[in-house]
Amino acid sequence: VDTPYIQMLNQVFADRLNIENGIKTDSVWGSHQQSPEFGYGTLVTKVAARARFAGLVSKTVQDSALKISEPLRKALTQWHLNRSDSKLAQRHGTEAVELLRASQDGLVGPLAEILAQSAQFVKPSHWLVGADAWAYDIANSGVHHVISSDTDINLLILDTEPYTSRTQNPDNRKKDIGLYAMNYGSVFVASVAVYSSYSHVLHALIEADQFQGPSIVLAYLPRPDEENVSPITVLKETKLAVDTGYWPLYRWNPALEEKGEEPFRLDSERIKLDLQQFLERENHLSLIIQQNPDVARTLTHSLESEAKARDVALKKKAKDDFAKLMGGLGGPPVLILFGSDGSNAEGLAKRLVKGAKLRNLSARYAAMDDVSIEDLTLEKHVIFVLSTAGQGEFPVNAREFWKALSAATELAVSETKVAVFGLGDSHYWPREEDAIFYNRPSQELHAKLLELGANPLIDLGLGNDQDADSYETAWAVWEPLLWESLGCKPLEGVVEEPKKSADDAMKIDSNYLRGTIAEGLLDDTTGQLRAEADTKLTKFHGIYQQDDRDLREERKKQGLEKAFSFMVRVRVPGGVATPAQWLAMDSISDVTANGTLKLTTRQAFQFHGVLKRNLKKNIQLINKSLLDTIAACGDVNRNIMCNPNPHQSDLHKQVNDFATDLSAHLLPKTSAYREIWLDQKLVKGEAVVDHEPLYGATYLPRKFKIVVAVPPNNDVDVFAHDLGFIAITNKDGSLAGFNVTVGGGMGMTHGNKKTYPRLADIIGFCTPEQAIETGEKVMLVQRDFGDRMNRKHARLKYTIDDRGIEWFKTELQSRLPFQLEEPKPFKFLDNADRYGWTQGQDKMWHYCCYIENGRVKDTPAEPHKTGLREIAKMHQGEFRLTPNQHLIIANVTEQEKPKIQVLLEQYKLDKLNYSAAMLNSMACVAFPTCSLAMAESERYLPSLVQLLESTIEEVGLRDDAVTIRMTGCPNGCARPYVAEIAFVGKAFGAYNVYLGGGHHGERLNKLYKESLTEPEIVAELTPMIRRWAAERLEGEHFGDFVIRVGIIKATLSGKTFHDLS
Repeated sequence: VDTPYIQMLNQVFADRLNIENGIKTDSVWGSHQQSPEFGYGTLVTKVAARARFAGLVSKTVQDSALKISEPLRKALTQWHLNRSDSKLAQRHGTEAVELLRASQDGLVGPLAEILAQSAQFVKPSHWLVGADAWAYDIANSGVHHVISSDTDINLLILDTEPYTSRTQNPDNRKKDIGLYAMNYGSVFVASVAVYSSYSHVLHALIEADQFQGPSIVLAYLPRPDEENVSPITVLKETKLAVDTGYWPLYRWNPALEEKGEEPFRLDSERIKLDLQQFLERENHLSLIIQQNPDVARTLTHSLESEAKARDVALKKKAKDDFAKLMGGLGGPPVLILFGSDGSNAEGLAKRLVKGAKLRNLSARYAAMDDVSIEDLTLEKHVIFVLSTAGQGEFPVNAREFWKALSAATELAVSETKVAVFGLGDSHYWPREEDAIFYNRPSQELHAKLLELGANPLIDLGLGNDQDADSYETAWAVWEPLLWESLGCKPLEGVVEEPKKSADDAMKIDSNYLRGTIAEGLLDDTTGQLRAEADTKLTKFHGIYQQDDRDLREERKKQGLEKAFSFMVRVRVPGGVATPAQWLAMDSISDVTANGTLKLTTRQAFQFHGVLKRNLKKNIQLINKSLLDTIAACGDVNRNIMCNPNPHQSDLHKQVNDFATDLSAHLLPKTSAYREIWLDQKLVKGEAVVDHEPLYGATYLPRKFKIVVAVPPNNDVDVFAHDLGFIAITNKDGSLAGFNVTVGGGMGMTHGNKKTYPRLADIIGFCTPEQAIETGEKVMLVQRDFGDRMNRKHARLKYTIDDRGIEWFKTELQSRLPFQLEEPKPFKFLDNADRYGWTQGQDKMWHYCCYIENGRVKDTPAEPHKTGLREIAKMHQGEFRLTPNQHLIIANVTEQEKPKIQVLLEQYKLDKLNYSAAMLNSMACVAFPTCSLAMAESERYLPSLVQLLESTIEEVGLRDDAVTIRMTGCPNGCARPYVAEIAFVGKAFGAYNVYLGGGHHGERLNKLYKESLTEPEIVAELTPMIRRWAAERLEGEHFGDFVIRVGIIKATLSGKTFHDLS
């Protein structure tokens, strides 16, 4: 359990480290609860010995009778003055030893004694390591003795008690050693958690070592009482402890007071804000309550009752006035409430509002969470439109409403008439026992409303994604009955507005992606952007609003809002960044995000954990590095990927330049991005007249993805994207042009056979000069013909399958001033990265690092983030992000290579002895931040692959590559449906397993079995791997093998993806 912290001590202090207890046992715990007193006594002896050595040195340099050379006297003097500084003591001590050894033959007396004790020149870092058992009795455990000693000794005390099983008994409670020590004033104290912030632990250890006096570092590492505890469990326990304030991160350094600085630094940012607000709110009332509890209780109850009564009266008067005002419109007001994680339910709610106006009814709509359940008592007619989330759950913007309503036992709704329409998918959970999840929120809501006494306008309506027109089939029957129940006659002579996408309406109303984002950023009462439209619009700016799902339940128990933060994606065309840009991204991740840097499957940088107050600063710093975030997400062309090919250097430059130019050409032209984030305000009096020459006010129906591949490597998975360019070379290796592919895409929905992944078709060849216009026109065809009503059917793959590939080629050709040629021959051999050192045609060197699932971070065993920072400080070439989430340190000169190799080894970036299965695995982020995730992915895939590796190695397949990919939901961010083995999250701990994808990304896989748990996955795949080893043809890949022997049927097209027969 102590290993991560012991590793960090070894890394930071190396040869200077001296851990006095625990060395002679398997762990610092030993066979019994050790006291610090024994180790303390030993360390005091060592401290005293060095003090005596310092006295000897001082006496020697002041002894005028001794013949000492001036350089030696100076070195000894400087050492004595700086003996408490580890670096200066090392430097001057080394210099003195060299001078002493140079004249060793003539050394006598004290100089000879100094040389004999030369090990004392090094300032050791003394540590005692112990357990939280010391905290139950601080005085008798010996901790008090160390704290009060004023000796330069460090204590590292580990607390292993999980937050979820913490001791609640006040009679058997641990004492707060940190608070106890801070009362002494002359003790350095830090509270750290390695699974929360590695860098914070690092700073605390260094500061403790530098502090002249006793130091205590309280280290949290929860150890649940169960076998084989997963790192994910430890991570979640740590996050709960830190976020709730149970284990705050802080540093107390009394030495800072002498410099006029604040000695206490609280490093848990959210807790810092919560505590500040709490103290400001509670301090005055706390004094009153302490002085007179009875008065306080009476006052509180009285104020609460009065406030509630007044609130109800004001609401009723407002509703009555509103009803009177709107009475002339022909009927009572109608309140339409929606719950929607996407846009379908909200879109139907907006359609009802417009339908009401056409029928001379007054209507308004809102998200369910934006009203209270008491509001229902004041309404005459309430209509609910509710989608289904996850495993039969309420959507995010309806959960608080449902929580309150489901807990209510009485509610005066006897005069309220209600109607409910639900949206669901009857095949999302195909198992018979899971049928209860189908449209469960709408069914539960309808039943609860009737239970409380509300009157139904009409029967419950249930929209089903499996119907011919999805939920529209049931809606077409239910909506006319609704109007009839409200006393509205069929419309005559009035043409209803054509159906319009809710998202398109939102884009039009946004004034070219502005919305109310700027106003939302100024609201410091919440960590979120409240307006739902703004959370969608920020995607166009490269931003996703998220919350930490590991903390949801605990924060809900405490009455706190979700732990909101933002993901920010940086657009990096072709994945190429300079060392200066790498250093900028590294710094930004520490200053404004969670301290890690994510390399994505689309060759982009991603920051996670960006708090709202840091959001603008984050984006400004990104732009300062000459990168940006616009169009990294949203219904536009996203970051264009490009093969990072380090071998054909001249060709890479040409295709990367093309990717960069195409990305710039397809970039949205709105000035909203610069106004909101970069404060480039318009001159006073200047009107905002934006224009999008390519996109128009409604932009694209859905996201649009473009890649550029360079055979023989298909690392970008060119067939998995809307538009692809396959580089074709001339005989001399120069760029001849591109084969053009269209209609690929990965996203689908579990159980909905009308959604499926699809591989792109090759439609022709264009020259380099024709490529940008070809890309533009392909995108414009999708802009004009893509489905804008159903976002699940809005990608280019469906446009092509609905109308036919020949129709698409004809439509595209009609827009181009040149004729596409016939495709040219090419061949893909793999889609993996080439790890380690390789040399390009221009004799420059390139090193591909393995970055586990693209997460650049420091751990005690692998301080990769620090290592890459040090490399970037000296590197003169490039950093290339690969499509498989790894990193190439590119264009390294022959002179630079040995220096970089030293750093690679020092920071464990040279570690490439993984199995081929691990090297070819890839996962999306999923939990804890992705709102769509149903299961773990990034945090879990490595451990699952490790379970398979024992069999792989046993049968001699360690070096045989198998493409393995995992996603937390079926949207396909890690491109799982072209993998030989894919795991797609279905529920927490359960995955659909897909087999048979092409090793080069040239064939879709197919569903093998649904909802398998870890033991079931291992049990299914282990015999398959053994059989592959025994029966494979020469060079046969796993995906080809499972099809040949009949384990799975080959998928020949996207439309047959769900065909299992």
